[in-house]
Amino acid sequence: MATTTTSLDYNWQEAVTHLRRVDPRFSAVIEARPDPLVLTRARSPLDALLRAVIYQQLSTKAAGTIHGRFLDLFPRRRPTAREITRLDDPTLRSAGLSRGKLRAIRDLARFSQEGALPGYAALGRLTEDEVIARLTEVHGVGRWTVEMLLIFQLGRPDVLPIGDLGVRKGFALLRGRGGDVTPEELERAAKKWRPFRSVASWYCYRALEV
Repeated sequence: MATTTTSLDYNWQEAVTHLRRVDPRFSAVIEARPDPLVLTRARSPLDALLRAVIYQQLSTKAAGTIHGRFLDLFPRRRPTAREITRLDDPTLRSAGLSRGKLRAIRDLARFSQEGALPGYAALGRLTEDEVIARLTEVHGVGRWTVEMLLIFQLGRPDVLPIGDLGVRKGFALLRGRGGDVTPEELERAAKKWRPFRSVASWYCYRALEV
């Protein structure tokens, strides 16, 4: 899948300074992982969402294999909505897609063909809530999937994926407590992280590594 490296539209150092000031618990993981997030943007939102759907509920290795087989079904490994609709179900299933993911990919292709899937520029003009409302109309695309697109494809600075177990576990480590943190607890704690909750979430992921 073709990707491009894109710089953030906000100041990472400003975000880091803010987080260290309002919540010093981030200081250790920031010092361990000082390099900023770099956006690796898919060729289009369609490509990004196709990959996200395929990767849902699978290990990285298994999902990567299926995603690679899926891309191999298309000229130059570039799926388009039109090409997806031209392929029959057995061909698409041959990549290893489940029936549920096949349905999601079909619906995503339909959504794109109808002109309802905005490009990056158009998505950039929408609020986070508007992007979530628009894209979750697609079968199989939930709020978490869109939040990942907002953070890692669109580079939005203030997205908090409260349903993400990795973010909650990372925050539990940062505050020195084992077990899980509930979505409600995370949401309350994150109020002071505004307007850089995406950056805080990224460091919660990093806490699991360091």
